[in-house]
Amino acid sequence: MSSQFQSATSINYQKDLRIKINNKEAVIGIIGLGYVGLPLAVESAVSGFKVIGFDLNAEKVDSIKNGVSYIEGVSNKKISTLIKDEKLLASTDLKLIEKTDVVIICVPTPLDEHHQPDITYIENATKEIAKYMKEGTLVILESTTYPGTTEEVVKPLLETSGLKCGEQFFLAYSPERIDPGNKTFNTKNTPKVVGGINNESTEIAGTFYQNVLDAEIFKVSSPAVAEMEKILENTFRNINIALVNELAIICNKMNIDVWEVIDAAKTKPYGFMPFYPGPGLGGHCIPIDPFYLTWKAREYNHYTRMIEVAGEINNNMPNYVVERIGSILNDELKSIKGSTVLLLGIAYKKDVKDYRESAILKIIEILESAGALIKYCDPYIPYFIHRNKKYVQTELNMETLQKADIVVITTDHSNFDYELVGKYANVIYDTRNVMRNHFKANRYITL
Repeated sequence: MSSQFQSATSINYQKDLRIKINNKEAVIGIIGLGYVGLPLAVESAVSGFKVIGFDLNAEKVDSIKNGVSYIEGVSNKKISTLIKDEKLLASTDLKLIEKTDVVIICVPTPLDEHHQPDITYIENATKEIAKYMKEGTLVILESTTYPGTTEEVVKPLLETSGLKCGEQFFLAYSPERIDPGNKTFNTKNTPKVVGGINNESTEIAGTFYQNVLDAEIFKVSSPAVAEMEKILENTFRNINIALVNELAIICNKMNIDVWEVIDAAKTKPYGFMPFYPGPGLGGHCIPIDPFYLTWKAREYNHYTRMIEVAGEINNNMPNYVVERIGSILNDELKSIKGSTVLLLGIAYKKDVKDYRESAILKIIEILESAGALIKYCDPYIPYFIHRNKKYVQTELNMETLQKADIVVITTDHSNFDYELVGKYANVIYDTRNVMRNHFKANRYITL
């Protein structure tokens, strides 16, 4: 096949797919119906596309079929309506990929026990796409990963189909930008970065997102640029949180209020962006994503010292929190062993139910190993299982607060009754700065 013919073929495929997308005739397949994939599937269907959502978890698929959402920000009513109107279909059968025109990969990318990227989910999803995709298909990877994944892993696997990338199918990377609990920005209105394997891939991927989102589509020169951009976003936050966590520790030793320091610093209208300390990082992104780059950088004989030091600081915060708990109890003539510690919040951030990688889990482990009796309250997480042990939340009331030797505010959920906490808790250790200047308390200590 000559290059001239290949180019003409590519142009025809691009033109045909662009027309189908603009006319909302393209069928969209989304692999992975988690906190990234399900909102994108819903927004695509609301925009007028027919969407097939794929997930190997039969419980998730059945939940969607029954009109029940398991993702915050996606309503049952919206899913029920889309299912009824046949705009959204959920399935475990990946063979249905053959009916799609655009396939988007939104699967997890965890780290293994050696802190190395585990891209098994991406590889498996890509192999299934290669089995069933037709000529002219657009494939987009949204899962966060290391720079080079799209070109070095996804592209060769897709080409096992016998189709030529950039000519007989299109390929792009567009990083997800989901911020659970954010009341302002969501899938629909957050700007999107797109980098294709070639110009045609970038343009057609941009066309798809323009038809779904009410946000700017920023096109970059390659998938690697888009992949690195995503790593930069989360590494920036990781490092700055580590900086302010270390500052909090220093301020405590110097008897300086770190929160007052930050409030003063953020009055500067330029050159400063406020970050806030806490009991440790959580969630699937910030604690994990920077290590994708750390791993990849070793191929180039480079060691990402700043990322690794930031990781050490952030990972040590649960230990620091437990040390402070011990010190506060000691001032009360008590020890950690035998004391009842009431934790307010298990989720890794306020007003969400996600506790993946939550630093509070490590705090619980350390406290229990020291002999503490753990109680917790989290309105978003009535129970959870950690290391084969089930924890059930206790009711936040006067009796619970008075019986606790110390109350630790670990997650600053909006719907906690902080006035009640301030009135009845014996002593409060506030790692989130919610009590200061807002609620009266018998005695509280900040991070």
